[in-house]
Amino acid sequence: MILITGATGHFGTATINSLLEKGISASDITALVRDEDKAAGLKEKGIQIKIGDYHNYDSLKEALKGVEKLLLVSSSDLNERLQQHKNVINAAIENGVKQIAYTSIDIDSFTESVIPLVSQIHSDTADFLKESGVPYTLLNDTLYADLIPAFAGEKVLETGIFFPAGDGKTPFVARTEMAEAAAVVLTTEGHDYQEYAITAETAYSFAEIAAIITEITGKDVQYLRPEADAYIAHLVKVGVPEGNARFFAGFGVAIGKGEFDTNRSDLGRLLGRKPLELKEFLKTIYG
Repeated sequence: MILITGATGHFGTATINSLLEKGISASDITALVRDEDKAAGLKEKGIQIKIGDYHNYDSLKEALKGVEKLLLVSSSDLNERLQQHKNVINAAIENGVKQIAYTSIDIDSFTESVIPLVSQIHSDTADFLKESGVPYTLLNDTLYADLIPAFAGEKVLETGIFFPAGDGKTPFVARTEMAEAAAVVLTTEGHDYQEYAITAETAYSFAEIAAIITEITGKDVQYLRPEADAYIAHLVKVGVPEGNARFFAGFGVAIGKGEFDTNRSDLGRLLGRKPLELKEFLKTIYG
């Protein structure tokens, strides 16, 4: 039995779909959800649904009964993330789960990152997993290519890309391929105590992304390089909460400092093929 946390989220759902595509029976997949109503689509596919809350340890213990492999999709609750992860891991250990795969982050330095609220949680969770004694696999993910439209803005074709990433590059990967890599780890042998860089072999700057969108659309898309403060002020002016604006800006600054340009990639080896080129992915958005 394979259990997926965060199963109604984009990544969890994509991983379940990939498991099904690889021939895993729906009856051998369990989705951990907080709201059963949101899992109606999974239930229709025959996926087992377990109700569990990261804060409710007893619910996690019950949900993880009979589970052999667990995909722990990192929590979206930045303030409570680490304790939530520990609760899941401890409940898994108590139930004798044989493998835990965790979606971490591929970053140049956990300790020197300009987004410590993001990086430190992943580092602490990885350390906790390593000390737990349970066989683990760290899926160190780069940024989703699916985030590029959010970074670029809704009116990218009219006003260009306004994002404080400077000339920094990121080896963006489509969420579906990250999910497929997770499915590979959960369904094949040899991944215990391993760390994989789930990144593309080629990193792109936003100037290069603007050029690709220009080529795809025939529109002249420029890349503007605002300072972080100017970017935050712009988002706040158009109604984005300041906390959210600062969070997005933090990723831009991290990209600008080259934090995601780590020059390592295990994705192709896991997939058994060359990953999707960024241009081909962007065609699905802007084509």
